[in-house]
Amino acid sequence: MNIKNVVSAISEYLLSGKTKERSERIILGVAIVSYILHLLVIVLVHQGVLQVDSKLVKNPIAAIYTPFSFILVYEVYLLVYFLPKSITTYIGKQFEIITLIVIRRIFKDIANLELNTNWFQNPNDLQFTYDVATSLILFLLIYLFYKNSVSDDHSEKKLPDHELKKIVRFVRLKKAIAVVLVPVLVALAFYSFFHWTTETIRDYRNGIIAFKNINNVFFDEFFTVLITVDVLLLLFSFFYSDEFHKIIRNSGFIISTILIKISFSVDGIVNNALILGAVLFSYFIMRIHNEYENNKNIG
Repeated sequence: MNIKNVVSAISEYLLSGKTKERSERIILGVAIVSYILHLLVIVLVHQGVLQVDSKLVKNPIAAIYTPFSFILVYEVYLLVYFLPKSITTYIGKQFEIITLIVIRRIFKDIANLELNTNWFQNPNDLQFTYDVATSLILFLLIYLFYKNSVSDDHSEKKLPDHELKKIVRFVRLKKAIAVVLVPVLVALAFYSFFHWTTETIRDYRNGIIAFKNINNVFFDEFFTVLITVDVLLLLFSFFYSDEFHKIIRNSGFIISTILIKISFSVDGIVNNALILGAVLFSYFIMRIHNEYENNKNIG
């Protein structure tokens, strides 16, 4: 059995429709159980049975944070699942993930809200306002991004046979990358969780600091991996096409991923601005790319 057949067999197992459905059911079950357990911990803390100093056990609403974390895990799998099928859907899944991270952050910080007349003077209330507005705008931008990516995904079907052969080879390459990406992301997830857990146990003070940045656990490193994958896709795409507008589109997607990665290193409105800027940038890149596609004689 040659490498091509091995990659194809592994891809069929890890990225098949059956595996996708099975993963969805498992994640849904785990999410429901985790939500109930989180609510139980909150009750025990309020009753004084447990002593936990965390924002995530102050308010029952914060318990939604936990099932959202597992939903994010499934979104990560979907990102890898769609990688061989469509670059634009793969990029769109990155935007869905960062949107869910923002929404998850809302549930985490909602316990710190202070409902008074000094709303715009309180940092926690302001961050909540930024996140709510950001999630709403992101939802709209992702809709517009997918709406404008349809023509791009279907344009490949109109190509001549020799061009389609190039696409087949490129799809095989993307399958190989996706097959490698699955164990890499699993290992990264276990490492991130293990590192955060050991830091929390070893040094309580460092644990509290890490807990404040719990939204960044795994996903900071995750987007670093995505930048590497995006650059590889850009470089290998030259074998498929050297058209200027496609190079700019794929380069623009890399810039968006980098902006999302940078957003994890800052707080407050700058964080939200970087996330919105990343998605907005890709949306406009996609719109301009489609104009080139619709007017092939230009340039």
